Amino acid sequence: MKPYLLQNDELKKLSAKISGWEIKSNHIEREFNFNNFIEAFSFMTKIALICEKHNHHPNWENVYSKLTIKLSTHDLGGITNLDQIIASEINVIFEK
Repeated sequence: MKPYLLQNDELKKLSAKISGWEIKSNHIEREFNFNNFIEAFSFMTKIALICEKHNHHPNWENVYSKLTIKLSTHDLGGITNLDQIIASEINVIFEK
């Protein structure tokens, strides 16, 4: 699948499609909180497999039990359909 930049009308509808994610000017972002570092790291490992499958990797920061994920398609300079897909897949794993 070839990524494409989401247009303004698509970005406006994005919040409803990927709950919990905040739409920024050139990326989407979500913070996840866990009980401890092992839970956070386990979640990161699951996300890494999704990202590798799509060959699209997040910017993320982990401090003990908190994980912040930022998704953007740097090559295209903003938020793409691929970022939306990965955010949706991350939400599914988090809700399990």
